[in-house]
Amino acid sequence: MASTEERLRQLVDENLEVDGRAIGQELNLNHNLMDSGVNSVDFVAFMKVVVGEFGVSMDPGDCEGFQTLGDLVAFLDGAAA
Repeated sequence: MASTEERLRQLVDENLEVDGRAIGQELNLNHNLMDSGVNSVDFVAFMKVVVGEFGVSMDPGDCEGFQTLGDLVAFLDGAAA
């Protein structure tokens, strides 16, 4: 089974255009998507995809706590435990 990071990378590749990142390129977990040209509407839509893919429950306020992709990976791994 793919790791959380691998699954998240695939979702980013399929759903977001991130400035300076080629499709399939390794994700920098310290990277903030909002600083890379991902607007808030696209981010909210992406989070809906993440919720569906990982089967987690998340309030809109939870999304504000994700400063980096690493924060999101940690949340998803914690929710799966």
